[in-house]
Amino acid sequence: MGEHNFTFSFLLMNWQQALVEYQNYLTIERGLSQNSILNYSLDIKKLIGYLEQHKIKEGPATISTQILQQFIYETAKMVNSRTQARIISGLKGFFNYLVFEQQRSENPMDLIETPKIGRKLPDVLSVEEINTLIGAIDLSTPHGERNRAMLETLYGCGLRVSELIQLKLSDLYFDEDFIKVTGKGNKQRLVPISSVNKKYIDLYRNLVRVHQSIAADSADVLFLNRRGKPLSRAMVFTIIQRLKEKVGSKKKIGPHTFRHSFATHLLENGADLRAIQQMLGHESITTTEIYVHVNRKHLAEVVEAFHPRFQR
Repeated sequence: MGEHNFTFSFLLMNWQQALVEYQNYLTIERGLSQNSILNYSLDIKKLIGYLEQHKIKEGPATISTQILQQFIYETAKMVNSRTQARIISGLKGFFNYLVFEQQRSENPMDLIETPKIGRKLPDVLSVEEINTLIGAIDLSTPHGERNRAMLETLYGCGLRVSELIQLKLSDLYFDEDFIKVTGKGNKQRLVPISSVNKKYIDLYRNLVRVHQSIAADSADVLFLNRRGKPLSRAMVFTIIQRLKEKVGSKKKIGPHTFRHSFATHLLENGADLRAIQQMLGHESITTTEIYVHVNRKHLAEVVEAFHPRFQR
């Protein structure tokens, strides 16, 4: 009995050590955010908990596809297919790392299929709906100018909310009509900015921001709260929710809706998918393809307009 406990404690220590090393790899080599690393870690901790519960004496270097398949099967009973797919993806990444570090010769997750899931698309707003939302901002208050500039930037540049709240004055290259955006993994990209967008940012920073008492560590941050500090993601979400309620919209609207609308409107107006990919900061073109959700009527119009058999 004592030998069994010693063996399992030793294996548990192996798992914990492998997890810590993997977390360091994701931080240093991959440059992932703490939030992403936490999500990856949770999936591995679930597996460790499963092995402990069932007293399965297998370490990260020896665990088999069969045991992992059983773990996935048990987990699938309690979660939806989207969460199941995320767990499989997370474990594949972990075992790929072990193969890379030569702690295993193969990835035991390679033979485990990810469940088929439909791509979940957020609501897209029409240009009129975006204008209505932005038009509902109360410009008689100092934060009204800020909110208008923020929403114009979310929509005009297709930013993630994390990119918006991190945007700095030193990132604005208005003479060149670009802004520098720091995206996932601290990767930077240049995104074009329109004259309309520049006008509203200038109104905010010259009429409102310049009169604020700004925290020393936030001197270069563009969008500030009333205390002169960076806005939180939650605050941006709240601002949008209040506007949504004000205009009586029934759609599910958040900061990402503006980014989605940016990509969709560009695509509908004939923009190249790879150009949109660069502006959104997607590593893979397949991520950008989620925005290709033109309706059947539009597709029929395209065929009718451009296919030789349809041309009169």
